[in-house]
Amino acid sequence: MKVSPNTLRVSIAVAVILGTIGWLAYSGYSSSKSYYVTIAQLGGMGDKAYHSNLRVEGFVEPGSIERHGPHVEFVLNEYESHSPKAPGGRLLKVSYKGSEPPPDTFKDDSQALAMGTYGRDGVFHATVLQAKCASKYAPAQPGAQPPAPAATKPASASNTAPPPFSTQTATN
Repeated sequence: MKVSPNTLRVSIAVAVILGTIGWLAYSGYSSSKSYYVTIAQLGGMGDKAYHSNLRVEGFVEPGSIERHGPHVEFVLNEYESHSPKAPGGRLLKVSYKGSEPPPDTFKDDSQALAMGTYGRDGVFHATVLQAKCASKYAPAQPGAQPPAPAATKPASASNTAPPPFSTQTATN
């Protein structure tokens, strides 16, 4: 059985297209994956730390934030500064140069997640930065008064039934 030249050309074109799509899918997958590591684990990764996309979480060391426009340099500590372990915690210098400024919740003692690469200079070069507010859900200080409830309007005699729906929303 003889294969026509047109069938051969179409088969080769389909094979090239499928091979290209497969290669693009594989290279896109491998370049987008990142490893989540702690500051302690980062030090023990060896050469693999310099060749991988990483995500590192820690607490922003108080007084270490240096802003240069949208770029920020700071130090992450393994432990929150209020922890008794904080003085002995491992530290990691981070240089953030992303396309967006740091979030509003990025402050001293906030928990931060930096995504990027670890350089041979010992600095973590982040391109994405996320932060949580450290004090937002902190327990009340001993002896502090609890927040007063919102003032409510007394119901009038002519309108004793509750409204059919409420337009109020919860706030953080």
